[in-house]
Amino acid sequence: MKQGMISRDLEALMSQRDNRASGKIVNTISPAPRDTWEEVLQSDPLALETQSPAWADAMCAAGGFEDASRLYETADGRRLVLPLLRRSFAGGAVAFEASNPPNCGVGGLLAPGGAYVEEIAAVFDDLAQRRVLFQSVWPNPLLASAWAAAAPACATAIPGRAHLLDLEGGWEEVWSKRFRGTKRTAARRAERLGVTVECGTSGRLVPEFYQLLEQEVARWARLQHEPYWLAVRRLKHRDPREKFEAVGRLLGERCRVWLARVEGRPAAAIVVLQGVNAYDFRGAMDEELMQYRANDLLYRLAIEDACKAGCRYYYLGDAGRSVSLAQFKERFGAQAYPYSVYHLERLPLSRTEREIKKVIKWVIRFKDF
Repeated sequence: MKQGMISRDLEALMSQRDNRASGKIVNTISPAPRDTWEEVLQSDPLALETQSPAWADAMCAAGGFEDASRLYETADGRRLVLPLLRRSFAGGAVAFEASNPPNCGVGGLLAPGGAYVEEIAAVFDDLAQRRVLFQSVWPNPLLASAWAAAAPACATAIPGRAHLLDLEGGWEEVWSKRFRGTKRTAARRAERLGVTVECGTSGRLVPEFYQLLEQEVARWARLQHEPYWLAVRRLKHRDPREKFEAVGRLLGERCRVWLARVEGRPAAAIVVLQGVNAYDFRGAMDEELMQYRANDLLYRLAIEDACKAGCRYYYLGDAGRSVSLAQFKERFGAQAYPYSVYHLERLPLSRTEREIKKVIKWVIRFKDF
């Protein structure tokens, strides 16, 4: 399905909602009650598991965050939830909040049927009034236009690009009309070569997945001219094994690790968070076994599984500036969506961080792909 068709579908969704809603917030509860949060999550057709209360609990358990989620009640009787994670310093005098923080997946506002522009604007107003040093929101890319329309002048927009696959029509439609022929051929080749695939829930396959992730970090360190010790340190900070263990433990059946093996040896793995929609959160592979096309078979099975579970969208994450990664995702039928992450900051922290990273990359002659 073409991107324009998905956009028209979203416009139709928005037009079905009550245009009289003002978005005025009359009550706020923080942290958001878990039962209400889960109810709102299930009623939002664009929701991702990284916006769930279980996900927030996992990030708090493994990432040192506090739950600062906010439940909003509007004058129109609607209930909205903003997943929000906080990290505090100096005894709480200095705080950073994000929905969601870097490496914690997509956040943003949840609402029955999806959020109105007016509701998003009201939430921006609420955040701007709070005395927090730095706040950021990473919204669902499918709602990029609504967030852009609602963002205040004081918000800094950081552009991004995500890829999503529309699952409308079911698996046969996706397989025959959205997958490129080369990907169908590659998945069949993997089966002929004897690649086996196992799907584990509740974190059962996390150890083998993480082993592949560590191997991949070493490979990327070589390609990007990054010192190995620095690459490992970044991995432990960004994606410690404890994070995936906590996600598996707390999300249970909704955390699905797909692992491909070649003659018993782990060849590739992906972590898919499956709820209202599916989110391909992380992946890793053994470069020595690339010729077996295990990744192609993994995606075939994971996307088929999401279709059968009733998911409408399969989110393949961001490609950044990588042309090859974008092409890989698009061969499965995914479409690219530009969006922005929004920062509300009292000091120019994000700009300072970007400049520091530029200097470090220049010093180590880092190569972006």
